[in-house]
Amino acid sequence: MSVTVHTDLGDLKIEVFCEQVPKAAENFLALCASDYYNGCVFHRNIKDFMVQTGDPTGTGKEGQSIWGQKFDDEFHESLKHNVRGVVSMANNGPDTNGSQFFITYAKQPHLDMKYTVFGKVIDGLDTLEELEKQPVNEKNYKPLNEIRIKNITIHANPLAD
Repeated sequence: MSVTVHTDLGDLKIEVFCEQVPKAAENFLALCASDYYNGCVFHRNIKDFMVQTGDPTGTGKEGQSIWGQKFDDEFHESLKHNVRGVVSMANNGPDTNGSQFFITYAKQPHLDMKYTVFGKVIDGLDTLEELEKQPVNEKNYKPLNEIRIKNITIHANPLAD
């Protein structure tokens, strides 16, 4: 399964790992399908590290899962923060996943087994590069220019049963 996240700077196509992390995948895809992410700003952007979004309030402090409460982490031995473009759930401690997610700008092995990896960017690395170049407030890493998710297109997997 994949989705295309249409942003103000271009598109990011993300492969979603439905089999390895079914709960995180279900949550992300259902939030995409309900237009939950439409209009969300990228509220945290740290060069050489990651960019974060998924909070409709834009503060980085909110965001609900489809179940209305936080949900448990899902770790899979084969899913690591080992390349640019890994997509993971953001959290504020173990088993506190909601709606926020981040995309890595480089490998981040210290995040392995702490944040649920649920996808990877498979097209749009040029857009990811543009995001990384954006100027930010050096105190809180909030982009100086608002960059938003316009909407998200969900693509069916033609190889699925």
